[in-house]
Amino acid sequence: MGGPGDPPEGAPEGGPGGGEDEYRSVVFDESFVRAARLQEFSAQERIADHAPAVRRRPPLRRGLSRQALILVLLIAVAFGTAIYMGVRHPYQNPASSGPPAEPLRMTVIPLAPQGKVPGASDTDHLYAQSPAAQFRIGAEGIPLPAARRTAHFSDSQVTNALSIAKDYIVRSSLYPEVLTGDQVRPVRVLLDPDQLDQFDQSFRHPAADGRHAPTGWLVRFDPAQAELADRKIRVQGTLQAAETDSSTLEVTADHTFVYALRAVGAGADQASLFTVRRELQFRFDREDLRLNQVQLVVSYVQAGPLSCAEDSTNRLHPLLAGQTAKEGGPAGTDPYATGGATALCGSLAAGAQPKV
Repeated sequence: MGGPGDPPEGAPEGGPGGGEDEYRSVVFDESFVRAARLQEFSAQERIADHAPAVRRRPPLRRGLSRQALILVLLIAVAFGTAIYMGVRHPYQNPASSGPPAEPLRMTVIPLAPQGKVPGASDTDHLYAQSPAAQFRIGAEGIPLPAARRTAHFSDSQVTNALSIAKDYIVRSSLYPEVLTGDQVRPVRVLLDPDQLDQFDQSFRHPAADGRHAPTGWLVRFDPAQAELADRKIRVQGTLQAAETDSSTLEVTADHTFVYALRAVGAGADQASLFTVRRELQFRFDREDLRLNQVQLVVSYVQAGPLSCAEDSTNRLHPLLAGQTAKEGGPAGTDPYATGGATALCGSLAAGAQPKV
């Protein structure tokens, strides 16, 4: 009979079961296998029998390898380049930038009423009885004209210049926080950087010198005296764009703003109208168009009803319903003083007041 692991017919002839004793002398036990040292010859070692059987591995070097140092250096260069490109625009060419922006030249003329300022409690009635009856409300009264390309500026560039000019007019003439508050940032952020020093100096040290009057930059009233009786400010005017040279666009704006104002305090129910005409001249080079900023170079303002004796340099002090102009003309002009501007004052036509 066969063994337990043999098939029923017995072990096949020549199979391992039959000649097991023949291989006992060459079979290695487990302890021998574990104690054996395995060695792998390299190709050169197989050719030369006398070479050592095992090539020792060189000791590890401590510190960064050359490849790691190069990688760190590349990362540092890329990081520095990213910072530099963030600070300086990659396409900016200082040599191609235009000349510095001119300082703003401004004129503010108060218009004195010939009698008492008319007023009413209904602001819509005031507007309906005034020359502003057909004016549009707010920014709708500052429509953009059809933009036509010039010799050196495309349609889109002309449209952009007109849009920036309109934005400046809206912020400086219609924003309530600018009109009756101390906010100037909405206007300041639109200016060319070359004009920021003049702008800041105007508000730090207002002066009637034709250069540093805050009311030449924007419209603002004395908040302790007057407030808006109606935020639906009436506006009418025009915008025109023209090319002055191959690198400059000029936009001329002429708008009339009519505000309904009332005195600050309880019991002030009578409102009156206050009119401001602003003729502004803007200038744009290609850098201004790219950065959506503006150069304001001329500001000519007429505003009333005002008293010629009041200083309109820093804020406008409107004459409200029932008030009359104070006696006296504008501040005297010294012809021997250099750098000053002539004090001007006009008379507000009776037809400019509402018929109430």
